Amino acid sequence: MKKKLTTSGIDFLGKRKLALSISGILLVISLVSLIGKGLVFGIDFTGGTLVEVGFEQPVELAPIRKGLASAGFSDATIQHFGTSKDILVRLVPKEGMNHAEVSTEVMEVVSQQGQSTATLRRVEFVGPQIGDELAEDGGLALLYALLGILIYVAWRFEYRFALGSVTALGHDVILTLGLFSLFGFEFDLTVLAALLAVIGYSLNDTIVVFDRIRENFRKIRKGSPVEIMNASLNQTISRTLVTSLTTLLVLVALFFLGGEIIHNFALALMFGVVIGTYSSIFIASPVVLIMGVSKADLMLPEKEGELMDDRP
Repeated sequence: MKKKLTTSGIDFLGKRKLALSISGILLVISLVSLIGKGLVFGIDFTGGTLVEVGFEQPVELAPIRKGLASAGFSDATIQHFGTSKDILVRLVPKEGMNHAEVSTEVMEVVSQQGQSTATLRRVEFVGPQIGDELAEDGGLALLYALLGILIYVAWRFEYRFALGSVTALGHDVILTLGLFSLFGFEFDLTVLAALLAVIGYSLNDTIVVFDRIRENFRKIRKGSPVEIMNASLNQTISRTLVTSLTTLLVLVALFFLGGEIIHNFALALMFGVVIGTYSSIFIASPVVLIMGVSKADLMLPEKEGELMDDRP
């Protein structure tokens, strides 16, 4: 059954040129930072030694960090692990020392701080070759995810919608990577997992919008593609904002209360949810519109015999 177009609401697509311009500037900044500065890869990708130390009493990290820096481990990352009585030390490879020697020296430095009796819990070593393989496999995982999404959306909707969704997802991934590059946040496997989660979240948001656009293209009698898309975005905006805000509440709690071990993971997800919500409204739909989608592209094919049934 056909229905009339309601034009009240926010003119999202009327602001598409401004939104695309802002996104273009942010993408350029992100790409320049990624090419010129690169990412600060964690031990998962660069290789190195991970040492877990337990104490009888809660310990302060500042003296340990200062002691390791004096011992030549200025690039060491020290953080509480689980409780304030346990710490995790991540060290980049040190020339001329194997991981056993590194862990021994770390324990000597930690014990010299005199805060509490230190106990070595575990030592793990990630070789450079394994780090290279993880970096390559992680990049391939992102590409395969985007390719699979392209095929899925093209099959479910139409190729213009597939390109619009992949453009929005690429936008989200590049801006998130740019954030980590620009501010020097450590990029490890948890952040890579967060990027894949951002792709899934953003895609779900975009599919909801596209589904309403397709439905309205088929049901609304009059109205230009811009008007129909605006109506669709206004109809889904409350659902989009409620979902995003609810997700952000959880991520903010993880960011502030989850400890440093998942700090960057929560940060990547928080930024990804915000930018993913933005891209599903201001990037995906405008790209589809620019590519010239029309009602005819989304109309259901007429079944044989329908025209005969309409005859007197």
